[in-house]
Amino acid sequence: MSIKDQVSGNNGALGSDICTDKVDHVESNSRPPHQALQRQLKNRHIAMISIGGVIGTGLFLNSANALRHGGPVGLLLGYVVIGSICYSVMISLGEMISYLPVPGGHIKLAERFVDPAFSFWTFALPAELSAAAVLIDFWDKNTNLNSAWVTICLVVVIAINFMGAYGEAEFLFASIKVLTITGLIILGIVLDLGGGPDHDRIGFRFWKHPGPFVQFDGIAGAKGRFLGWWAVLIQAAFSFIGTEIVAIAAGEAKNPRRNLPKAIRRVYIRILLFYIGGVTIIGLLVSSNDSGLALGNGTAAASPFVIAIKRSGIKALPQVWGPKRLPNFLHSAASSDLYTSSRALYGLAIAGNAPSICKKTLRNGLPVVALAVSTSFTLLAYMGVHSGSGKVFNWFSNMTSVSGLLTWFGISYTYTRFYAGVKAQGIDRKKLPFSSPLQPFAAWYGTISCLVICLFNGWSVFLRGKWNTADFITSYLPLALFPLLYIAAKVQTRVPAVKVSKMDFYTGLAEIEASTYDEPPPRNKVEVFWRWLVSDY
Repeated sequence: MSIKDQVSGNNGALGSDICTDKVDHVESNSRPPHQALQRQLKNRHIAMISIGGVIGTGLFLNSANALRHGGPVGLLLGYVVIGSICYSVMISLGEMISYLPVPGGHIKLAERFVDPAFSFWTFALPAELSAAAVLIDFWDKNTNLNSAWVTICLVVVIAINFMGAYGEAEFLFASIKVLTITGLIILGIVLDLGGGPDHDRIGFRFWKHPGPFVQFDGIAGAKGRFLGWWAVLIQAAFSFIGTEIVAIAAGEAKNPRRNLPKAIRRVYIRILLFYIGGVTIIGLLVSSNDSGLALGNGTAAASPFVIAIKRSGIKALPQVWGPKRLPNFLHSAASSDLYTSSRALYGLAIAGNAPSICKKTLRNGLPVVALAVSTSFTLLAYMGVHSGSGKVFNWFSNMTSVSGLLTWFGISYTYTRFYAGVKAQGIDRKKLPFSSPLQPFAAWYGTISCLVICLFNGWSVFLRGKWNTADFITSYLPLALFPLLYIAAKVQTRVPAVKVSKMDFYTGLAEIEASTYDEPPPRNKVEVFWRWLVSDY
């Protein structure tokens, strides 16, 4: 199928009202400026990356902090709010990246639709590696081995990425994670109804005592409950950060025009089933004043799920599930973070906002320099060996949450510009590969909400007698760096913001068109079931 046919709407890209001169522009600019990555991620890879790629320590560990600060209802409401923001960001990102699945993802899109200086790079891997020590300390009280646990996880994660095996490894890890968390939710329902060895029917006991909300820092009344709920938001954000990995993977996805919209439509399943369902069960099973929820003591702390299982009287499962399953969660989440960081740096390089050496790739398309630079930051995880892994995990998770929310802010704002450009150039959004009727309101909701949460995320250090320099720095350092980096890039590039009438919606369409094809029909019932499982579902 030709580019002209595509633009005329036969492939669901643009409406037939695009004039001939724009088609000629597509054909004359059809070769992307840089395309060294190879499209190796199959439909099943993208499906599992979108569903389970970033389910990790945020849900299984950081939810402990969220429950302790907000109570069961505060926990649930906090995750609902962040989940709604996440969904708004993803449908905004999905509309752009399904139409232009280019290397660099949302970073490259920001260059096209906002400003070449409007891009940044975040990473979350050190938080996942610090979590390795925190979780394993539950089974091995010898904290002198924390550096060993971090090293083991680090070696596995680096090996997966440098071998170019991220797609297959993530498919395996994510499949196990999806099955595991589904099993834990079912087990949680059974335990709550009195099906455990102690036959204790918990019901909504912890919603009554110690109560649905926590009075933050002992502050009485609605003010204390509100502050407790607000404290949940930044911790809940850590659980959701990374959903934008679908955009980063777009440059390496096979048949992106077909597979990416499916992955975007699948986001709400993860939000409702895994996150909202998971924290609801956690709030039913574990009291908000349970001593096992404290992560700041630097040694111990288990997942709320493990705490609930242990409290119910099941002796073997916590000992079996942790060593067998938690490494899978840590390797998967950390591997996804390293993959995202390296591709984000690669995207910055091809956008001109990072050293050009970071564009270097091997013959198999692996961005080896960007991956090596990203890997060097993982050494920060060893801070937990001396400072206490639980404390360092809190620092990293806080910085990651703020950085991730700033990324979401950038994506949402980029979409508002994309929306304005589409409207100004007369492009029919309904004929894009993916579009949502909630736009542009969802994008503005994501833009404003992310910025407000970032501005007020470190409010607790300003309470009387609660000043903590480390908490202040980790809360506001990413927020302070964002405008500084933008101004520095602006001064260096001296390129004006992109006007809506000049936005480039066409460069790179030839490569995208060439990589688009109809999926072959299933040959038997097994393939029918498999396609439903990893694609339609």
